[in-house]
Amino acid sequence: MVCPGSRSTPLALACAARSELTVHVRIDERSAGFFAIGRSLATRLPVAIIVTSGTAAAELHAAVAEADLANVPLLVLTADRPPELHGVGAPQTIVQRTLYGAMVRRFEEPGVARLEASPSWRSLANRLWCDAAGTSGDAGPVQLNAAFVEPLIGSAFEIPRGRDDGSPWRIVAKARMAAPDVAVNEQRVLAVVGQGVDAGIISQCRELDWVVLGDATAQGSLSYFDPLLRDDEFVSTVTPDLIVRLGGLPASKILQEQMRRWGVRTIGLPGAGPVDDPDGQVSELVWGLPDSSAAHLRGDPAYAQMWRTASRSVGEYLQARESDDDALDEPIVARIVVELSGDLGVPLVVGSSMPVRDVEWWSAPRRSDTFANRGVNGIDGVVSTVFGVSTAQRGIGLIGDVTLLHDVSGLVDGLGEGGGSCVLVVTDNHGGGIFSFLPQATSLAHERFEKFFGTPRPHDIAAIARAFGHAGSNVHSRSELRHAIAQGLSETGVTVVVARVPGRSENVAIHDALNGDIQGRRGRVN
Repeated sequence: MVCPGSRSTPLALACAARSELTVHVRIDERSAGFFAIGRSLATRLPVAIIVTSGTAAAELHAAVAEADLANVPLLVLTADRPPELHGVGAPQTIVQRTLYGAMVRRFEEPGVARLEASPSWRSLANRLWCDAAGTSGDAGPVQLNAAFVEPLIGSAFEIPRGRDDGSPWRIVAKARMAAPDVAVNEQRVLAVVGQGVDAGIISQCRELDWVVLGDATAQGSLSYFDPLLRDDEFVSTVTPDLIVRLGGLPASKILQEQMRRWGVRTIGLPGAGPVDDPDGQVSELVWGLPDSSAAHLRGDPAYAQMWRTASRSVGEYLQARESDDDALDEPIVARIVVELSGDLGVPLVVGSSMPVRDVEWWSAPRRSDTFANRGVNGIDGVVSTVFGVSTAQRGIGLIGDVTLLHDVSGLVDGLGEGGGSCVLVVTDNHGGGIFSFLPQATSLAHERFEKFFGTPRPHDIAAIARAFGHAGSNVHSRSELRHAIAQGLSETGVTVVVARVPGRSENVAIHDALNGDIQGRRGRVN
């Protein structure tokens, strides 16, 4: 990833000289940082991003924060001026050695590039690559702060000679971990999984008859747990004997509240990555990963069946509800996008705030790669992350209108030279929908709430997309949405599909009605 700049010219030209590298050029460093996150998520490899000095390096701060907490491997290569130009008023010169603080796994500042120091460059790159890739710890961002003196234009030399065996990198393969030493012995196990837990691990959990509740990125986890856990009678019948935590946390506060109330033994398995535990519920960490062949990890099959039956009942209710008419609302948009992503085998990127919650709470199990910026959980750069995942292939994004406007500069370069096909579905409820679910909505006067939290904007999002040279359209029904997604994925480039959904207050009422109907339905079933 290269952003135009003068001081970074040596790095940019060196990359351009390597035919084995895929180089993307983006003019906005902030957008480029999140585009790089998308490429890393899609390729599962470290991605390098080159920027010039000064505020260009500062523009990457939010992306580095996300990569840090989400364990996304990035190689952040910031060009810098030599020491003699610091502190004397030279342009585009700031302190860059502490710019990202403890968020980077490794910081290297080798000084001004000198030819006589070139024998050390391969080992320097090796250290950065390995720490970014997480060969000896958690993957994440690293920074090389490289100072250059003029003249900045030249020809790249051959890559410095490596080790005698010719291998370029000291990559340590991560072996499959043994099963954890936990005596389950057919207890009722609730596995709560989040960011960083792949489909293979979830499959192992399910084969052990563990009930798997996952966030929006989880593939194959049990659906509709949030509305189910709002039913006190159901909650009392599904109290687990053991909770197992892997990776990040789902967005559902209802789930976190119920885990606190149950107060049962909770263990964390950090083998799948860092275990998020903001409430301090994890009482012990045990090394290892679920293994369906380990008899001592076998859970209670009746408990797993109880959850599956309840989830299936909710799914049947939601399908029956959608057969009544062709209208759109935010849960339905999430369900359709997840369904088509799975049917077409297209990766999905889900935006923060309501989209990630609607996918987690109301969609069927995810069947394709699903990504979200769940490290910092912000709306910053999500459009660019969608494009990073989608470039050179097909991809779908699901975001809100404020998220689109916040990262509208991502539309400037779109998918870039990598090509591909991307459909960006935007649920347009005219403002920040999640705030309508928070106490601010009822405790503040309407005008004040709208000004400071609802923040509606009058922009025509489809017209904005067309102004940047992309396809843009509005849809008002389920059939129109399905057609627009299929059509967009059949063409190259970016298609922005704006789903016209009910307003934010009505959206709250829709969620309340869904939860109420599901509880009533369960009462009739029981």
